[in-house]
Amino acid sequence: MNVKWSQYDIPDLTSKVAVVTGANSGLGFESSRVIASRGATVVMACRNLERANRAKAELLRTQPGALLDTMELDNASLDSVHAFSDSFRNKYDRLDILANNAGVMAIPYSETIDGFETQIGVNHLAHFALTGLLLDLITRTPKARIHNVTSSASFTGKINFADLMGKQRYGRWTAYGQSKLANVLFTFELQKRLRAAGHDTLANTSHPGLVIGNLQANSVAQSGTKLEAVGYRLLQPLLAQDITMGVLPMLYGMTAKEALGGVLYGPRWFNFHGYPSEKRANKAAYDPLALTTLWQLSEQLTGVTYDLPAS
Repeated sequence: MNVKWSQYDIPDLTSKVAVVTGANSGLGFESSRVIASRGATVVMACRNLERANRAKAELLRTQPGALLDTMELDNASLDSVHAFSDSFRNKYDRLDILANNAGVMAIPYSETIDGFETQIGVNHLAHFALTGLLLDLITRTPKARIHNVTSSASFTGKINFADLMGKQRYGRWTAYGQSKLANVLFTFELQKRLRAAGHDTLANTSHPGLVIGNLQANSVAQSGTKLEAVGYRLLQPLLAQDITMGVLPMLYGMTAKEALGGVLYGPRWFNFHGYPSEKRANKAAYDPLALTTLWQLSEQLTGVTYDLPAS
């Protein structure tokens, strides 16, 4: 791969349709901005439509010709996921890029409308359901991409199958690591099943390194951890990179002609800085039993099943 791949290497995306969840801020906003500049029609799928429309207006100020659409999607509600899928199908007949980006990080224990621990529910289960509900549309679109945004927390994460919802013991960082590792396991198993079915759709994943933004601010606000806020301020000049660099692994997986399926991308240097490169994931991501166990559990919990053969 190009060792200095950047947004300027993205091919023309005219006629392509993309969905970016959590597109009103952070990586979702930046990736929407970039792919819209390359001609894609971008559906900004957000929990809060008012914020989504403000983000859309901001993008249009700098890119008046951008093809942008805002649609409501609340990852804390499976009903909302189903409603979004139905609404999207009524408006679009193809889906070239599905970027599962929306998420929460290291928040105190809470539950989604469906009774899931919020981090596993929002970060993984909602995206598992959304992808499954749109899968036939995706696989009918030639050379489509499914991209799941994870975190460097996935490297130390562990899936607790005996207590996935953290009811016996909950740690907000442990739950976050679990949810982000789930993104990687889901991606790897999805790619295996897509390949087994003979589809040319690619599923891959990425992490941005350390990018200080809304995730950290929301984590601090909800948990009240002033010490962590101080830590982020100290880390930012030492280890963090600008979002225009942090978004590159995500954009690479979504758009690069050389990108592969079943691969984790991240910053080249120590998973903190640099241009995108292929990374070795948490060893659990290469365990067939862990992959199939999470897949089966996700289908049971969401009620969404995939028309794909087991890998």
